[in-house]
Amino acid sequence: MIAAVSVSKIQKDAEELYRKGDYFCSESIVASIRSNFELDMPEEMIAMASGFPIGIGRSKCVCGAVSGAIMCIGYFFGRKTGADPKVNRTLELANEVQESFRKNHRVLCCSVHTKGMDMGSGEHKEQCIAFTGEMARKTAEVIVRELDIVNLDD
Repeated sequence: MIAAVSVSKIQKDAEELYRKGDYFCSESIVASIRSNFELDMPEEMIAMASGFPIGIGRSKCVCGAVSGAIMCIGYFFGRKTGADPKVNRTLELANEVQESFRKNHRVLCCSVHTKGMDMGSGEHKEQCIAFTGEMARKTAEVIVRELDIVNLDD
């Protein structure tokens, strides 16, 4: 992992991955975090994110961008063995990330955010690109802060 990253580049990269159609929301966040932090994270982590778009398997429940963000928080801060108390800090950070989305958008529910929209339409896609960038940025900000990594944007 590197000692400095650009949080704004992480956001832009995630948005562009979605915009180009390479990935959906959750996958774009994992891919952008992986690439920009230069992690030795297996590509299978991106694959693990593939079930979360459109509110978990197209169910329109929890926004996939939030899910992708939480996956990345778990990657950096989650426990690897049972009974490891660091899970408590991971839960705090995950809550911080989802609360930032809730503060900005009231709910986590994809169906509320996309009500009346034609899925895949310009309006829907632009909203999801924005949510993806927002969550990639928030995730990167938390990682940078918690691991004392330099944000090149500051």
